[in-house]
Amino acid sequence: MITEYQQRLRERYLAAAVMSAPAPWQPVLDHRIAVGGLLGIGFAVHPDTGHDLVMVVSSDGHGLFDAVTGEKIARDRDPDPATSTPDAHPDLTCPGPGPLAGTPVRIAGLFGGGLHSTTPDGWTLDTASPEWPHDRVILSADGGAHKGPTGGTWWHVFHSEYSELRAAGFSPSGLTLAVATSSDLTLWTRPELRIED
Repeated sequence: MITEYQQRLRERYLAAAVMSAPAPWQPVLDHRIAVGGLLGIGFAVHPDTGHDLVMVVSSDGHGLFDAVTGEKIARDRDPDPATSTPDAHPDLTCPGPGPLAGTPVRIAGLFGGGLHSTTPDGWTLDTASPEWPHDRVILSADGGAHKGPTGGTWWHVFHSEYSELRAAGFSPSGLTLAVATSSDLTLWTRPELRIED
């Protein structure tokens, strides 16, 4: 049995349509990046450009994407079986491909772990499951209170009704937002943090 408050909260999420993320967030591509058998994702920083990178671990190997452009910059179709999935390491890491070769990357997803749920300038990301197992990803500028109407201080930016949600969160820099499901990766980016004095 759920409380009256919980029922109102459930109804609020059920009524919220999927909408675009607000400015300054911009989609990295106008479509999701297909990744069959996606197990998890992790963030790193490109050693040359300083861009956020997203490492994807799937049943088909490891991939590395530039989180600003969406470009696939590295692919390892046959990683070492001893480190091909993050559950082989106590810190849930996998070795990075391409420019991250030799660098362990923490992976969040099917085997556990998590991504940042807040940014230094106050954005918050939550998941809600009013129709479990279909998760909804909620971006908010009100610290996760989700008060008022959708589109005011909170936005329903993703609905995983076709695939299982693996991970959702921000990069450590706070400039990238990623949502990974068992079949694809969706990215948003912004140019800078807005920290007021």
